[in-house]
Formats: sequence, C-alpha cells, structure tokens
Amino acid sequence: MDTLILERPQAEKTATSAAGIGIAVCLLLFQNPGIFANDISGITGISPDINYIKEDRIKQEQLFEQEIINKYANYSVSSIDKGVKHIKMTKYYNGRPVRINVVEVSKDINDELRIEPAIANDKLYGRSKISNIAERENALVAINGGYFKPQTGTPLGTLMINKKVYTGPIYDRVAIGFFDDGYDMARLKLDAKVVTNRGELKIDNINQPRMLSTHVIVYTGDWGSRTPATPKYGIQVVIKNGKLIGTSYEQCDIPENGYVIVGPESQIGPFLNSRKFNFDVKMSPNWKDVNHILSGGPYLVKNGEIYVDMTAEKLASVGGRNPRTAIGYTKDNNLILITADGREGASVGLTLNELANLMKQLGCVNAMNLDGGGSTVMYVDGHVVNKPAVQGGIPLSHTLVVRKDYKISKL
Repeated sequence: MDTLILERPQAEKTATSAAGIGIAVCLLLFQNPGIFANDISGITGISPDINYIKEDRIKQEQLFEQEIINKYANYSVSSIDKGVKHIKMTKYYNGRPVRINVVEVSKDINDELRIEPAIANDKLYGRSKISNIAERENALVAINGGYFKPQTGTPLGTLMINKKVYTGPIYDRVAIGFFDDGYDMARLKLDAKVVTNRGELKIDNINQPRMLSTHVIVYTGDWGSRTPATPKYGIQVVIKNGKLIGTSYEQCDIPENGYVIVGPESQIGPFLNSRKFNFDVKMSPNWKDVNHILSGGPYLVKNGEIYVDMTAEKLASVGGRNPRTAIGYTKDNNLILITADGREGASVGLTLNELANLMKQLGCVNAMNLDGGGSTVMYVDGHVVNKPAVQGGIPLSHTLVVRKDYKISKL
C-alpha cells in the first residue's frame, strides 16, 4: 500500500477546498432536499461505495466472530488481534487426553496481517528458538515449519519466501502456497534447468543435501559460503553473472550474483564450453503469483476428504502417536494452525488419522502435516503456549509467522 504524504501548503489548500465543498453541499441540500447520496458523490467526488465497503467489512467481522463462537463453544478462546483467535482445548482419544492449541486467522477482515515463512538465520544453515525468530519478525503467532536436517538446519523440502526459492521439493511432497488472496495446497515437482547456448541441463534440486550421486544440484548463496563435497565422478561448475568462471573437483566458494552446479561430470561436461548460462526455475503445478511456499507432509485433508498419503510421500517414519503440528485452510479462506502435545501422561499425542479428522472437523478443505515430535511448538502473543519436551521448544530451521504490516493506506 502507498503511503500518503502531503506538503503543508497543499494540506492547507486541501482543507480549505474541502471546507468550501462542505458549505456548498449544505446550501444545496437546504435548497434541494431531494438530492440523494449518489448525486452528492458527483458534486464532491466522494463515492458512497466507501461506506458499503466499511459495512461489508463489519459484516465479515461479525460473521467471523459468530463462526468462532459456534465452532469453539466449549473451549477457551482468546482474541490476539482483529482476525486472529487462539483456542486452547483438551480432547480425549480412547479415554486419553491430548492438549491442543489452535490459531484461526482471517486475513479477509484484517488486511494488515502477513503470513509467511521465516528462516532462523540469513543463510539456510543454523537453527534458532521459535521465540527468537518470532521476536525478530514481530510475530503475533508462530509455529514450527517443515522438516529439516538436524545437523545443519537445512530445510528438507520446498521453501519459498517473498517469491525467492530457497530449497526445492523432496519426493514431490505436499506444500502450501500463500497468495495475496488466499491459499492453495498440492504436491510440488521441480521443473528447473540451466539454459545455455549449447542446450539445456536438467537440474534435480536446489540447495538440498545430496540424495543420489546422479543428481545435478544448484547451490546458491543462500546455502552458505561454500558448496558441499563433490559426489563420486562429479564436478563443480561456478557461474557468476551468467558466465562460467571456474570448475573444480573440490568444494568451491559460492559467488555473489551466481551459483555453483554440482553433479556427475558425464552430465555437466558437455556444457563446459557454453558462453551463457541462465538458471530457470519453475514448479509444477505452476502457481502464478504465489508469494511463499512451505512444504510438509503427508496430506491430511484433500478437497474436503480425509487423505493421508504417508507411504506415497515416503514418510512412514512419522507414523504412530506423537506431538503434531498441522496447517490447513477453510472454504471461507481462514487459515488454521494446530499443535498437539504428546509423549506424556497429560497429553499422549495424535496419530495422523486423528489429526486429519480434527482438521476436517475444524472445517479445513485442505490440510497437511508439518514437522512434529520434538519440533512441535506454538508461539502466541509473546509466549510459547504449548508444552514441548524441551522448554521453549528445540532450535528450529524455519517457522511460519503471522505478523502485522503497519502502513498508511491511501484512499
């Protein structure tokens, strides 16, 4: 949104003009009482639609408040900000308790809200407590994000922030996309290539730990200052400003305004004499105008139905009854964030099917699991509100934050 700044002389002139218009309108109404609002707008330039917009926003707020009252009638509900509700509940599964925290967010009634991933540091390596990340981001709410490599903090799966791709998909796992006007959820595939004057080199991933020696991976400055080790029979090719500036069989420095291609020499070798290199990154499905992407897995709800594709997304290891974190959205465009504590007598955790049923009960048309277990943590209004095994939660690679963007809008 634009910020409106008026020079002092112009402001005085505007005020004088407005006063004159006001007097003229009053005289006109006195002499012609039959004039209606639409006629006045033609005289003043002030549209009555503004009032309708305000009235519609008020109705939306009232509907949201009533929906929250009805949905969470038997639970503790706190208002964190306009359009942001925190709900605490205890549910029982086979007679055993589970502590659950829910945050429901409506951007439709508060256009100052911003929902986006946030990494622990300015690079992908390293981890930080959720409270540190949330305070840095001035977050109202934060939850842990997707999976990550514990040793380095590298996110494992798709991560895009402000239209910049930090990491690519793993096993085409499900991800949520954040748009100006809502959300979408799908299993993502990477469609990336380096285009040269000698042809196109397929890229298997971006800034991810190597899974196969045959993969060709691009490492950017977001990975860190240096590349990982070269795979067997591999080579590293350093590109800066679209041109090859060096090759090596060892680790390389990652240049500013560039990247390093690391993979089998048999695949990369034919392109070493190319004059120009252009890195082209796309995802499938092609989410036009997506701002942020956060991956997790497996699916919990898909198109309004329970859908837990744990095996297809190669996530058999996350089964069982555990602490859980999940994200989903409703048909009314409300975002729902959930954590469930586990692995203790006072809260035994949830299975993926129980979590899926809960997300559907709360109205999610699409929902997915995020990293859980020791990573499960929720921060609301300055405090960690759940009870992770490690006080305050373990250090995380990345989070999802809900914050406010304070700007003066121009009418």
